[in-house]
Amino acid sequence: MPLPSHPLLKLGFLTIGLFDEDDPGRGHESTLGIIELGERLGFDSAWLRHRHLQYGISSPVAVLAAASQRTRRIELGTAVIPVGWENPLRLAEDLATVDVLAKGRLNPGVSVGPPQHYEQVKHALYPDTAEAEDFGYARVERLLDFVRGKPASDFSGMEGFEVYSDRVQPHSPGLGRRMWYGGGSLRSAHWAGEHGMNFLTSSVVKAEESEDFAEIQLSHVRAFRARHPDGDRARVSQGLVVIPTDSASPAQCAKYEAYARGRLPRTAAPQGPARLMFAPDLVGSSDRITEQLYAHAAFREIDEVAFALPFTFDHEDYVQILTDIATKLGPALGWRPAV
Repeated sequence: MPLPSHPLLKLGFLTIGLFDEDDPGRGHESTLGIIELGERLGFDSAWLRHRHLQYGISSPVAVLAAASQRTRRIELGTAVIPVGWENPLRLAEDLATVDVLAKGRLNPGVSVGPPQHYEQVKHALYPDTAEAEDFGYARVERLLDFVRGKPASDFSGMEGFEVYSDRVQPHSPGLGRRMWYGGGSLRSAHWAGEHGMNFLTSSVVKAEESEDFAEIQLSHVRAFRARHPDGDRARVSQGLVVIPTDSASPAQCAKYEAYARGRLPRTAAPQGPARLMFAPDLVGSSDRITEQLYAHAAFREIDEVAFALPFTFDHEDYVQILTDIATKLGPALGWRPAV
């Protein structure tokens, strides 16, 4: 059990930002409003999921640029950008630009692997190089190099009236230390630690050495820190789905319980060829969720969280959930709101 002297230090939340195809502006505005609410409630961070060719935010960096102008303190993250969809040099420029606008509050989370449904989208995404693209860790290494200021060109200086830099501009010096890797395997945990990144661990992991979710996640946290230059001080954020019901209406409680009940069967055993393990959603009073978290082996190892909001709820539900997390659950875990 965590000692009272080791409280939860950073409390964040993660949202997918769904929208209606016929009225996408309303959904994006809802997401920005939720981020603003998070800042008012004292959350330390707000994170956006990334969805391509779906009805969720496809450009979280652009949305966070907007959020940076509506907030002043809350950290803004992505969880996660699949870099297989991105040119690392261009992405580095976008991240640095938004970090400058946010005055050093951006926390980009990324992951590797081929784009989802690659066979169906590759001719649109990479019409000339589809078979040659490398979707492994080297793609993130390129991104890290550019963000951290390594040269992207062998030319710099004056050409006519224009001045050229050999590295990405703008350069945001602290951004390289705020790069996160979203991983669910021991290999990813090792790689992220060796490359000095921060580590995002979510409600999905690979069942490699066990079929106990908490034990697997704990092994990833420890493996990451064992390879990281900062050791036990290396930053890890846990992202379980957490739904407190302290101020929820009876109708909301019924909705939340039905949502979690419908997703529970997938948590019983590894799913699919990748043997994915899913964590159960935590629904109930803040006191009950606090007990469940303190019993979770991986939670006891970390001091940062980014609790995930359910995909399909209404704006009013998110307001209630975030308010209960900030005013009930967070304090029960020893967290204090930022000011």
